[in-house]
Amino acid sequence: MLLSLFSCKSQPLETVKILDINKYAGTWYEIARLPNRFEKNLECVSATYELMDNGKVKVINRGVNTENKTERKEITGKAWVPNEAFPGQLKVQFFWPFAGKYWVISLDENYQYALVGDPSRKFLWVLSKNKQLPETIYSKLVETAKNNGFATEQLMIIKQDCD
Repeated sequence: MLLSLFSCKSQPLETVKILDINKYAGTWYEIARLPNRFEKNLECVSATYELMDNGKVKVINRGVNTENKTERKEITGKAWVPNEAFPGQLKVQFFWPFAGKYWVISLDENYQYALVGDPSRKFLWVLSKNKQLPETIYSKLVETAKNNGFATEQLMIIKQDCD
């Protein structure tokens, strides 16, 4: 088991071959994620993607503090496709000069749900244009992540009922 997990993580992470940034734009809700320090204690997390005149994408991440429901967090950054040959491999930057890898691993043909991660397998998000995702679709995305070497047993389901 350990050998198969290790070999999965050492394999290149495949991303979607086509990504229409116009269709991807809008608000996505975080359905689940691997734990990370920059989203610690956040629920009702969303990311809004807006096209900018320079071809890049404005990214606005929002969330509510689980320990103080009146505290809302927001951060704005930008994203771009560094290599047009790989449209599913975006870079995202919230603090200059640091940029992270935002790789779209799986995407619904109608741009209603997505699986996003990075090649290190340390970061993973299940996203949806709706606040809820049918269990069958969620399970399919988790299985895809697992098959790609992500620690899916550590996924956190994110509450989206803060309104």
